[in-house]
Amino acid sequence: NPASGKDIRRLVAHGSVFDNQEKRSMVRRAVLGALAAGAGEFLFMPGPHRLVEDAFEGLASNATFTPVTVPGVGGPLDTVAAARAMCEAGAAVVVTFGGDGTNRAVAKGWLDVPVIALSTGTNNVFPRMMEATVAGIAAGLVAVAGVGLEEVARQAKRVRIQSDGRPEDLALIDAVLVAERFLGARAVWAPGAIRTLVLARAEPAAIGFSAIGGLLQPIAAEDDAALVVEVGEGGSPLLAPIAPGLFEEVLVKSVRRIELGEVVEVTGPGVLALDGERELPLGEGVKVRMTVVRDGPRVIDAGRALRLAACRGLFLRQQSSGGPDGN
Repeated sequence: NPASGKDIRRLVAHGSVFDNQEKRSMVRRAVLGALAAGAGEFLFMPGPHRLVEDAFEGLASNATFTPVTVPGVGGPLDTVAAARAMCEAGAAVVVTFGGDGTNRAVAKGWLDVPVIALSTGTNNVFPRMMEATVAGIAAGLVAVAGVGLEEVARQAKRVRIQSDGRPEDLALIDAVLVAERFLGARAVWAPGAIRTLVLARAEPAAIGFSAIGGLLQPIAAEDDAALVVEVGEGGSPLLAPIAPGLFEEVLVKSVRRIELGEVVEVTGPGVLALDGERELPLGEGVKVRMTVVRDGPRVIDAGRALRLAACRGLFLRQQSSGGPDGN
């Protein structure tokens, strides 16, 4: 996602900065890992900074590298289109570089995408910090069927968002009603206007909205449940890390665990923030129905993929028979 890692939280908090040089290096290391595992065909999303194209330069390989068609607007719409194109082309696995918002865009293009998500953004819960070389090896193993996708992937939850007169939308981690009227800088870093949080995951070791729920009643990725938190005046104060290095007091009015498929309804005015960014302005009286369901991306456990491959001896090279000349 060309917009990844450039939001206002770098100014108001202490978010990490992954510059283009490091992203390019991560892509190259992932490709080298996939090549070592035997992958030979790569589809990629072209971008305005040529991060992926430059990462391929000088690779001594018979592999093919093919760009998919995107609008070229330099934002999440390109990511959505790229994911859709990769789905239509029958890609075996997708490696993403970005944060929760980037992976949300991928899921909008390909809902049950088989994915290894590498973190390069802010407030990340969905992607992981992982050496890109290892991610590439795991992706290559899945692509060449050294390990089966069903052996190493678990389907993620998502928040399904429905409103009359609007296309259906989604969030991978959190959908939050904010008592504001404008999208503004999109990223939400001040808790005063937060009203209702619907959390597919409530992680106490996370940063952002998921941490608010996680510090109250943890809900993990594997739990078939979700959490709803009501926030506002009169609530009990909770000190939570809203952004990297930024702690704010959140007034918690109520917390309740809900089952998958249970409907949560919120009503405007306000703005619905999805995975940490303001996305959907809601007019007075506009109702939105949210349910948490498990039909999202199929998240690949890279460590499990490598362990299975090792147990199967897939990393051993076969010796040639005969004399020194191989005959």
